Formats: sequence, C-alpha cells, structure tokens
Amino acid sequence: ERTDVGLPVEVPAASESVTATLNATTLGRAGTSVGTVEHLLAALYGLGIDNVRVEVHGPEIPVMDGSAAPFVFLVRQAGIFEQDAPRRVLRVRSPLEIRDGKKRIRIEPARTLRVSYAVDFAHPCIGRQSLCGLELVNGSFEAELARARTFGFLHEVEALWRAGLARGGSLENTIVLDEVGVMNPEGLRWGDEFVRHKVLDLVGDLALLGMPVQGHVIVERGGHALHQRMVGELARRAMAWSEPASVADSYAEPISYGTLRTATA
Repeated sequence: ERTDVGLPVEVPAASESVTATLNATTLGRAGTSVGTVEHLLAALYGLGIDNVRVEVHGPEIPVMDGSAAPFVFLVRQAGIFEQDAPRRVLRVRSPLEIRDGKKRIRIEPARTLRVSYAVDFAHPCIGRQSLCGLELVNGSFEAELARARTFGFLHEVEALWRAGLARGGSLENTIVLDEVGVMNPEGLRWGDEFVRHKVLDLVGDLALLGMPVQGHVIVERGGHALHQRMVGELARRAMAWSEPASVADSYAEPISYGTLRTATA
C-alpha cells in the first residue's frame, strides 16, 4: 500500500499487477506504482510468509544493502505467526518452457521448489556461473541466498546517474564492476554471488503467485522479464494446479507460513 499519495492506494502483490521489469520488478494499480519489490518479496517467500500487508511511503521499496538479508532480519524481529486458515500450494503438473533467443526458463514437476540457474556475462569476475538444484527448504534461503547483493556495471550506473536515475545506488548497496574487477572494498560475499542474486530475484518474482511453488525451475541467462513471463503462465494455471497443502507436503515447505505483526525500524 502506498501511503504517500493522498488517499492510500492498495497495489496487490500479484502477477497481474506487474507494470515493468527493467532492472527490477515494478507493481502498479490505478496510476500508482511500487518499484523494486523483489528483494522484500523474496525474503517473505523464503521465510514462508504468504499473507502480509506492506505499507510504503514512496515509489519503491528501500534497497537496504542490495540484498534480502535486512528484510529477513526485520521480519524475524517482528515475529511470524501461523494462521488458522487452509493453505494452498501450486504443484507443477507438467513441464513448461519459454525461450527468448539464448535465454530460457523451464519448470518441471518436483516435490519442492528447486532452482537451477546459469548466468553468462563477458566480464572477468563473472563469466559463466551456475547453481544446480538448490532446494528452497528448511532455511536454505537464509543460508544460501538472502545475503546475495544486486550488481551492476560502472558504465551502466554512470549512465543512470547522468539521467538522474538510481541516485541511491552506491557501493553500500550494489556490487559495482569496472572493466577489470569488483570496486567494492569488502569484495564479494560468495565467489558466485552474482548467480545467487539472480536466484534471489527469481524467488521474489515467484512470490507474486501468492502460494509456495512445487517445481524445479531451470533458467539460463534470465532476468525479471523472463521470470515474469513464466509467472504469468503459472498464474493462468493456478486454478487447475493449486491444491490444499497436505501433511505429507510439510517437509517440502518452508518452516512456517503465516502473517506478521507490525514492526518499525
């Protein structure tokens, strides 16, 4: 909910609300938008929260340190509560694949949310990186993905600054790469932090389905636009593919799903 636009405007966190996918995922409704939602949504999904109200005073979610870790910390501080309501899961029934040149995203049936992701950048610090079969269960989001930061190339950041955009972008919230290496004095949190952040973004985009996904997502050279094309396809199948979560599914899902009380920071 945007609280800085006169009468508050509610923007549903759903695939049909997506209005832009350039560099980040933006949601909009009735001429009001909220940008850079994916890191917060990834934190909520990773913590097993599928019912939450977010109030934001401004046009985008704060970037924090460029990762989902600060959101994970604040949500844990607020507390997570189980609700007395049935929960549904989206169980992938058959493979789906979308291609766009060298880019592709595919989802196959699986008992948990699993992700295999590959990136390929012509930069000496990145090159081709991949994560294979990462299962999003039992705290693995916090351990393997939450601290992975967003990244950008110096020439792109400078172009945005000249255009009056990305004024909040800095070495404190973005991994910045020049022609030869990482400019951040502290270096990387993982050697493959770049692909880990791409998986984090994917989780945030999948969160727009409003329920946990049971499927193996395979992505090559992906980004928000490609992610959202798959999310749209899954949303169109949600009625047929979703079902009540069963006791047998419990081991395959995040530790708890619920809502959270208000927290301030």
